Amino acid sequence: MDIQSIKMRFGIIGNSPYLNRAIDVAAQVAPTDLTVLVNGESGTGKEVFPKIIHQLSARKHGHFIAVNCGAIPEGTIDSELFGHEKGSFTGASDTRKGYFEVANGGTIFLDEVAELPISTQVRLLRVLETGEFFKVGSSKTLKTDVRVVAATNVDIQKAIQDGKFREDLYYRLNSVPIYIPPLRERKEDIHLIFRKFAADFAEKYRMPPLKLTPDAVELIENYYWPGNIRQLKNITEQISIIEANKEITAEIIKKYLPDSRRSELPVLYNKKEGENLSERELLYKVLFDMQRDIAELKRAVSSNVDHNFPPLQNSQKDDNFEVDTLVPFDHNESKPDQIIISKPEKHQHISDSEIIEESLSLQDKEKEMIRKALDRHRGKRKAAAKELGISERTLYRKIKEYDIR
Repeated sequence: MDIQSIKMRFGIIGNSPYLNRAIDVAAQVAPTDLTVLVNGESGTGKEVFPKIIHQLSARKHGHFIAVNCGAIPEGTIDSELFGHEKGSFTGASDTRKGYFEVANGGTIFLDEVAELPISTQVRLLRVLETGEFFKVGSSKTLKTDVRVVAATNVDIQKAIQDGKFREDLYYRLNSVPIYIPPLRERKEDIHLIFRKFAADFAEKYRMPPLKLTPDAVELIENYYWPGNIRQLKNITEQISIIEANKEITAEIIKKYLPDSRRSELPVLYNKKEGENLSERELLYKVLFDMQRDIAELKRAVSSNVDHNFPPLQNSQKDDNFEVDTLVPFDHNESKPDQIIISKPEKHQHISDSEIIEESLSLQDKEKEMIRKALDRHRGKRKAAAKELGISERTLYRKIKEYDIR
């Protein structure tokens, strides 16, 4: 089944390359029994992809059970997943089958899998590796044949470092990763999705559909959308019901956005067509572009001080006036999305070692950006180079220089 057919069957809207890639991977992995980990922010529509995988697999006639791991209390999660014996705990008045037993021959979708307690993670790892499990309160080994698709909106690597998620379970779940892009990385789809929601609500509430003015389209395409598609749907419904005038301007939409000022970064760097970068990555890129100018400016300031160049002539000179110098932020000492404006003390000599130290800090960020771009494009260097706005030759050199594997 091709991508467009899958979109029509499962009600997926959009033509973003990242979205198409996610659908393509889901369709390719569906006929296998590999475990899949779907990763993406809350509200991006992760729950659709396990359904695609199940319906396009040989298990489509078996059970499909979706479990929200974050919504089940820690004390009962083992019983829900694996079942329990009568009398195994207070309130266990009867023997109960768990989801893994019920879904034998089918698919289980573990949403918010990072919320599982460590003890449950151990049980889950055993099921994935051997297909065996115990009911709560039983020593009898049971077997199951279940396909597991998991999803999370948290940084699993950080959870592993914090001791909240087992590394061996992560690698077992992550046999095939699928990344669902946030709405802000799908700018070309935002207006299309809005129109679909507006048409649906117009039919539901028997009213004319909303129509956006050009400035309103520009606003929604540049808004950050922290709640992603879920937030866009909610706002579209609110506007459909409340606004009598169905021609919607940017000023009207601003009233429904929690913080309409939180849009893309100021235009310090012009993105290339088709380039998709997060705010932090865009900030890093701006800093990289400024790096050489910063070093030259510092050397010039240092040179001026060393050679006692005469001050600028100014009839209204203030002896306390000092020029602000733009410097890259220290990632460990400030918030990640800030640029710090600092005032150097008078006649402060700026050494080459300081310039080198800041250069190395930016190199770490550059290495991180390159690694992320390669991950997003599954190691395809041509695509990664295009996203980063550099030539393939430069990318090859950077990979070798930073020893990126």
